[in-house]
Amino acid sequence: MPDFLLELRCEEIPARMQAGARAELEKLFRRELEAAGVTVGEITVWSTPRRLALIARDLPEATEAVSEEAKGPPEGAPDAAIDGFCRKNGVTREQLELRDVKGRNTWFAVIEKPGRATKDLLAEAIPAIIRDFAWPKSMRWGAPSLSTESLRWVRPLSGIVAILGEELVDCEIDGIASGYATRGHRFHCPGEITIGGVDDYQGKLRACHVIVDHEERAALIREGAATVAADAGLVLVEDEGLVIENAGLTEWPVPLLGRFDEAFLDVPPEVIQLTARVNQKYFVCRKPSPLEGRGLGEGAVLANAFICTANIDAEDPAVVVDGNRKVLAARLSDARFFWEQDQKTPLAEHAKKLERITFHEKLGTVADKVERVAKLARWLCEEGIVKADPDLAEQAARLCKADLVTEMVGEFPELQGLMGGYYARAEGLPDAVADAIRDHYKPVGQGDEVPTAPVTVAVSLADKLDTLSAFFGIEEKPTGSKDPFALRRAVLAIVALISKNSLRASLATIFAKQPVFAPDTDAFAIFERIYGETFTRRLEPDTAEKQGRAVLEGIVNDVIGFVIDRLKVQQREAGVRHDLIDAVFALGGEDDLVRLLARVNALQAFVTTEDGANLLAGYKRAANILKKEDWHGSRGEIRSTGDEDPLEDVDDPQMREIYAEQLSPLSYTLEDAEKALIDALDAAEPKAVTAIEAEDFAAAMSALASLRAPIDRFFEEVIVNAEEKHVRAARLDLLARLRGAVHQVADFSRIEG
Repeated sequence: MPDFLLELRCEEIPARMQAGARAELEKLFRRELEAAGVTVGEITVWSTPRRLALIARDLPEATEAVSEEAKGPPEGAPDAAIDGFCRKNGVTREQLELRDVKGRNTWFAVIEKPGRATKDLLAEAIPAIIRDFAWPKSMRWGAPSLSTESLRWVRPLSGIVAILGEELVDCEIDGIASGYATRGHRFHCPGEITIGGVDDYQGKLRACHVIVDHEERAALIREGAATVAADAGLVLVEDEGLVIENAGLTEWPVPLLGRFDEAFLDVPPEVIQLTARVNQKYFVCRKPSPLEGRGLGEGAVLANAFICTANIDAEDPAVVVDGNRKVLAARLSDARFFWEQDQKTPLAEHAKKLERITFHEKLGTVADKVERVAKLARWLCEEGIVKADPDLAEQAARLCKADLVTEMVGEFPELQGLMGGYYARAEGLPDAVADAIRDHYKPVGQGDEVPTAPVTVAVSLADKLDTLSAFFGIEEKPTGSKDPFALRRAVLAIVALISKNSLRASLATIFAKQPVFAPDTDAFAIFERIYGETFTRRLEPDTAEKQGRAVLEGIVNDVIGFVIDRLKVQQREAGVRHDLIDAVFALGGEDDLVRLLARVNALQAFVTTEDGANLLAGYKRAANILKKEDWHGSRGEIRSTGDEDPLEDVDDPQMREIYAEQLSPLSYTLEDAEKALIDALDAAEPKAVTAIEAEDFAAAMSALASLRAPIDRFFEEVIVNAEEKHVRAARLDLLARLRGAVHQVADFSRIEG
């Protein structure tokens, strides 16, 4: 079974498009061959800046002949319908067969498809693949580009190699015919190379300074950059994204180390790294440090060194390095200019310019948002939810967005927050304020660092709470497929900040205090903002104010519901069973996230134990009986007696006689198992209540675990549905009491198993 090689050669393919192009080529190739009845096995796809290559192993020589059937119109149908069916399937009337289908004769066409050579199938598939190829951006070129029907490709297509085994697959598209010839490295070996097939393709290109395997090039860059840094006594600042990008820019990568002027090290290291990375695709290096970590974290000292990836094996590498050094120096000079210029203006002055930037047309400017965040950050501290200095929190909040208008962030938006922290520290502001400005965007995604410094927590939480509330306040809620304002991510960040820092507060209290929902907010204005001036101006002011308040209350409830829903999703993704989450949430009235998550975690630990599993089984049996009997309680008129005197507290003999007469028809003697369950409940219920009030949910579960043996014994020895109505009622009440005790912790009916 022969192997197949396809190479599509063109001008430089952008590095960012190559991974998608590899996936697209494999998808289209499989589509074409599987549609023709060819089973495709192992496929390898490679890319370089100038070519896409696909290798398919063990293709069959030809497809097998197949017979297909097509159901047509019934007997007696109009001639036009029958003739159309024949034309569609390429048969004549004489070739049709009549078959009985549910008692009615129906025409069938039997179509014999002979086997075809795989080579012929490939000759048809290759042009289809090229024409259907989806690029993020594509172009037409040359004289044919005057027509909208001309070929589109990412860059001008220049050659096709298509070889099955050792045979050429003849095909042509847009005047480009397939052949055995490809080309090597643009500078080292620009002439034609004749390829014999799959086996010599990679080797011949390597001999001509082309490493066609993108993963091999990435490994060479990764290891080579680390080696040249180590040879200079430095440590490479690792950047996997840059490794992949450089692999997509070169066919023969050669990492080279150069030096830049030490004077540039006055600029923050992140700025130097970003300047080298974004503008020039260079790696940076740091000095060796005993601290763990390979990035630019705490304790790392950037070195005045960079590593560029040449695409040639230069005779004099120093010439290549010097040219790259000059280009980098120009970029670093720009960065230093921005750094120095920005510091000439205090952050408070920069912050005033935020009044010119619209945050959202219905939510005002960025300055308006900053005002809301500052108020909320102070309130969080004054209420003791976040243990931070309210003045520092407010100061940091008022300056946290100021760097958005600086020259540096204008050049590198990814440095927002970080540069504000540097400018605040250079200005002499307190470290807590500078740190809060730097980190208030965190966490920005799953796995990102969650702030723990109190002032930072106050500002970060306030920022995200305001974003969530504000967009819900203008009816900009996420949908199933869209979340343009990243509100789901904001919720996950809020949950992470609250749980990581054990912030104790009711969600209802927090959201009710949002500046956009505050009691002094002009509800009429909010109602108008949501529904539009044309609608609201038709209402009387008092009516609009009243409706506005109702709208605000609904928005707050919607926000809390959204947070809880996202929390459920997050917990499921973290490995918490969905039924346990539902069991806790079903109790309702719990919106302290720290307490709620502690309850969920304790429940998960409990149900995995033998006591937990057995108590769950006993609970479900009790709940099923109560459900079957539709039992909601005996309203207190049924009494049961054991050893104790039910009239012990009645002193008046006459009243004792009256009560005894009323009680006696309904009293009965408790069975031992029944009394044991009552005693167990009497002991467990107060312990569980006390533990829950102390938020010791593990202890509450332990108290419930003591019910396991009594409930098992109860079901073994006691007949719940006794013939006497008052006995049955008392025993059903006892099961209802058991259910109520368990429901203090969670709704066990939601738990599977």
